[in-house]
Amino acid sequence: MIKNFASMLKQAQELQGRMAEMQAELERIEIEGTAGGGLVRVTLSGKGDLKTVSIDPSLAKPEDTEIVEDLIVAAHAEAKRKLEAAVQEKMKAITGGLPLPPGLGL
Repeated sequence: MIKNFASMLKQAQELQGRMAEMQAELERIEIEGTAGGGLVRVTLSGKGDLKTVSIDPSLAKPEDTEIVEDLIVAAHAEAKRKLEAAVQEKMKAITGGLPLPPGLGL
């Protein structure tokens, strides 16, 4: 029984170390989302923070403001979906596909 517990503790510590490495890696990656055929681009950090917004000059007309706003939201949503997928893939690689208990996810 104690041997199993020691083994489980060691595995938990290894998992914790891999999770810390993944969090550090997420700090360094950036994910881009686009909308309007690339007229609007946003970049998110690996933590989901909005880093940059790029708007094609052809959209810089006052009458197009609402369209630009909608495209920014759409580009952000795409980048967020990509980021969530990337995080899930990294989690699978770390945990070997095992589900984590509630509260241990990122």
